[in-house]
Amino acid sequence: MSKILDKAKQWLTATFDTETQQEIQQLIETNSSDLDDRFYKDMEFGTGGMRGIMGAGTNRINKYTLGRATQGLSNYLIENVKKEQLKVVIAYDCRHNSKKFAKTVADVFSANNIKVFLFEDLRATPELSFAVKHLGCDAGIVLTASHNPPEYNGYKVYWADGGQIVPPHDSGIIGNVNTLEFSEIKFNANEDLIEIIGKDVDDAFIEASVKNGKISNQVDRKNLKIVFTSLHGTSIVSVPDALAKAGYTDVHIVEEQREPNGDFPTVKSPNPEEPEALKMATDLANKIDADIVIGTDPDCDRLGVAVRDLDGNMKLMNGNQTMVVMTEFLLKKWKEEGKINGNQFVGSTIVSTELVNQVAASYGVETNVALTGFKWIAKMIRDNPSKDFIGGGEESFGYMVGDFVRDKDAVTATLLACEVAALAKQNGSSFYEELLNIYVRNNFYKEHLISITKKGMDGAAEIQQMLSDMRSNPVLEIDGEKVATLSDYDSSIQKNLITVKETAIDLPKSNVLIYQTENGTRVAARPSGTEPKIKFYFSVNAPLDKIENAEKVEAELDAKIQRIIKEMKLN
Repeated sequence: MSKILDKAKQWLTATFDTETQQEIQQLIETNSSDLDDRFYKDMEFGTGGMRGIMGAGTNRINKYTLGRATQGLSNYLIENVKKEQLKVVIAYDCRHNSKKFAKTVADVFSANNIKVFLFEDLRATPELSFAVKHLGCDAGIVLTASHNPPEYNGYKVYWADGGQIVPPHDSGIIGNVNTLEFSEIKFNANEDLIEIIGKDVDDAFIEASVKNGKISNQVDRKNLKIVFTSLHGTSIVSVPDALAKAGYTDVHIVEEQREPNGDFPTVKSPNPEEPEALKMATDLANKIDADIVIGTDPDCDRLGVAVRDLDGNMKLMNGNQTMVVMTEFLLKKWKEEGKINGNQFVGSTIVSTELVNQVAASYGVETNVALTGFKWIAKMIRDNPSKDFIGGGEESFGYMVGDFVRDKDAVTATLLACEVAALAKQNGSSFYEELLNIYVRNNFYKEHLISITKKGMDGAAEIQQMLSDMRSNPVLEIDGEKVATLSDYDSSIQKNLITVKETAIDLPKSNVLIYQTENGTRVAARPSGTEPKIKFYFSVNAPLDKIENAEKVEAELDAKIQRIIKEMKLN
């Protein structure tokens, strides 16, 4: 406690403004338990950059933690990118303080003699990724906390290729940041180096999105009835324009959620993975008999897709299902155009469905599987410059079409989902039937995710203990099936629990464990990189002989998942 108090008292010095000093002084005087959580560690970079609760303290998002991150990045750029004029581009979302934080970040860059392109108002994260390459920048920043609760904000760093930072740049930047004192931050802006940008970049981004997302010339786009919700986020400034430019005219926006608002007043969580978040949209879809619902998260990189099932009810697809359908659609198009020649690949992650691997293999295309986080899919493209990247996704509702954007992109993915739905409709099918056909050709795969929240310093320790216990006492049987392999990405070893043979895992180290049974049942566990949670991913599969039996097989797989959850004492 004394160390934390000493650390907190440093924020009472002249380095920090009066408002910050007052906030910390009050916490000290009231002996607030919140002081521990604010100072027990420094804000860290995770799978989605730096993300946390706003407020004063080293473990909070504020002017000083963002300033230090930016100063460290500035130092790294100056040391490692030998250019006369370094350039960065900055975007921000609808969250509280995002605009103010974006200007603070711009000030620090400019004070370090770095040219800054600053968006005039909120913009989608994929547009920031696009803008980095479009404007020839050396780095990019977006101020966002994605789908986290309203009290959060965050800071994502992009490199010159438009992808988020990965080794060696991430550790190099973090090393610079961690050696900095807050007193070393240069906050005095050089306004001559800050240029406000907007429509020109918007137009280029929308044009590129339509070019990549508008896949077929045979689609009757006017016959697809779409409901769209931005969930109070940034996508309202890009998705409707992209849909209109692509030729979709029957688009209905959820008006109550149109206005950007960092409080997200109509939802408990602005996360399109949650059916409750899309309820207003699905209600509207039922009212007007729409074919498809699209909802995006606050910074417009994730999308939720709801479509009509065989009984005509709106059903929210999970991220794995959407990824599989869209990937097969792209592969089929590439095959029809005679472009598959063995030099293509699709991208996925270690906790996403293995069905996408099977679908790609059926077209003679390999699947590159990376760690969780879209920065690793972007790295695949960077590491394979001579190969064609068709598309890629992850279970957490992210998808990327082509490589003009190097992050998950809900703008272009929205267009692709609508292309699938429109083409299926005019062929007497549906988005959902296309998924079921994939299950018939392969197997019916059912995935499920459980997130257990463990807040604060004690919570972080609990999460580590849970993973440690799973390592030291591995599960040998799951729902009556023998566990065949245990993959420990922290030790980079896959162990066959039957033959006891060990195989090296050729991926960067990550705190992830994956059990796989002889029958293909998978259970994965990992701490979230952006929230105080431990996540458990379940994947089961079974043959599906015909579409008419889909409901029965799905119910059996759901029951299997629930048995596993109970067996692992996670409910």
